[in-house]
Amino acid sequence: MYPVNEIFYSLQGEGRWTGRPAVFVRFSGCNLRCPFCDTDHGHFQEMDVQSIIAEVENYAADYVVLTGGEPSLYTDIQLVEMLHSCGKVVGIETNGTRELPEDIDWITLSPKDCYVDNSKVVLKCADEIKIVFDAEKTDAIERYAGFDAKYYYIQPCDMGNKERNKAITAAAVAYCLDHPQWSLSLQQHKILKIK
Repeated sequence: MYPVNEIFYSLQGEGRWTGRPAVFVRFSGCNLRCPFCDTDHGHFQEMDVQSIIAEVENYAADYVVLTGGEPSLYTDIQLVEMLHSCGKVVGIETNGTRELPEDIDWITLSPKDCYVDNSKVVLKCADEIKIVFDAEKTDAIERYAGFDAKYYYIQPCDMGNKERNKAITAAAVAYCLDHPQWSLSLQQHKILKIK
């Protein structure tokens, strides 16, 4: 059984696949406690793999994003294989503190070690790395500049304060211009006011 917070259909709002239609399977629970987390971990429904697949198949997209919370706490080879068997491409958004099952098609690593003590990244590579950006914590970005990834993003941290967010976004733009290895990722789903 898997603790599923929600399954929904939307556009990917962040990173390399921004704008791509995707089915999101959001798990409840995380091994970290980030100060900016926007997930209600107390809300979930226990679902078996067949129920998850049945829900996912209600939507037209071929791309499924496993997210959370921290999806690596629950994602296993059975779930990945079942999603593949119904023609889905499987992506995961992870903090990287736990090993992942094989055959995940796209790994988005979003390390949180600059925000949470004892959150050591154990993954050795990812398809994309996406750092939650705060102008006061640029050392985290520098630590991951040599990480084995195809794409490198910084994403302004949403602090829930319009003026603070504006300043963080401006600093993120400036950082990208000074460090062109990094691209800017905006949470476009929030800009568009979609889920």
